[in-house]
Amino acid sequence: MAKKTTIYDIARELNITVSTVSRALNNISTISEATRESVIETAKKLNYRPNKIASSLTSGKTYIIGILLPSAQIQFFASVIHALEKYLKAFGYSILLYQTNESLESEKNGISTLLEAQVDGIIASMSLETQDVSHFEKVKEEGKPLIIFDRTHDNLQSPVVKMNDEYAGYLVTKHLLDKGYKKIAYITTKHKIKIFRERFEGYQRALQEAGIKENSSYALFGDLTVDGGYDGTHQLLKLKDRPDAIIGGDDYVALGIIKALHEHKITPPTIGVIGFANQNFSEHIIPSLSTIDQQAIKMGKECAKMFLKIIERNPLHDTEIEPVILDPILLARESTDKK
Repeated sequence: MAKKTTIYDIARELNITVSTVSRALNNISTISEATRESVIETAKKLNYRPNKIASSLTSGKTYIIGILLPSAQIQFFASVIHALEKYLKAFGYSILLYQTNESLESEKNGISTLLEAQVDGIIASMSLETQDVSHFEKVKEEGKPLIIFDRTHDNLQSPVVKMNDEYAGYLVTKHLLDKGYKKIAYITTKHKIKIFRERFEGYQRALQEAGIKENSSYALFGDLTVDGGYDGTHQLLKLKDRPDAIIGGDDYVALGIIKALHEHKITPPTIGVIGFANQNFSEHIIPSLSTIDQQAIKMGKECAKMFLKIIERNPLHDTEIEPVILDPILLARESTDKK
């Protein structure tokens, strides 16, 4: 079995001290650029792999960040993680990903698993089932940074990166109203999670501003899936007074809405359809789907920057970390292009 290269081998090769090698590999400013480049080049030549366990025992840091998210299969979350990981990698950090699959029990297990892995902090987005957030307090009790993104909770006092969801709900409804739609329905999740509640409140505000009385028959709360949109639309089309536009709680719900409309020989924008999240398929289906861009790439970068800000701040000059609230971007496409 081949002997693993250590920093002692690099020091012997260059005839310098072990401490100089260590400082060069850790990019300490007291080491000259020429020495640092020489050490890195020799490390590559000798196929050196840093011992992260030993390093963490010395520094108290693993340079691994735990990421807890509902599902990596959802493009929005995948884009957030891609941007977050790319940004943090430049600072020597790796990520450890745990998917909850929208389960509260899995979310609790995820917190425990990531903490047992000695991550330096956790960046999380909550499952649809999450109402009690006491399990997140374990992260703070261990003195590790906790950042919540996208799906936040009023009872959890942690730094957040999110979209202005109330305004997003207002924006899609106002867009439909401006296009001439008046009887606007809304199909969203039955789960009482904050971002979906706020989007619905934005919908209500836009109707109120337009002087349109809210019709309780137009608000359906089910599954945040294609089937949820499909079933909800069939229910809406049975009404004597059909809606002339339908908002989907996300793009998957909107896809189910369009599928159901097609079965009734109705093609948007005859009945307008709009969603949230700007999934990959949204601009490629026929008709292309109007939606909200939640700025996933920017959200990922902001999460990474916030994490670095938290771990690098001076405790003697400790200041509160301000929340980052991103503006939703309306992408108007064929599904609401009422002539």
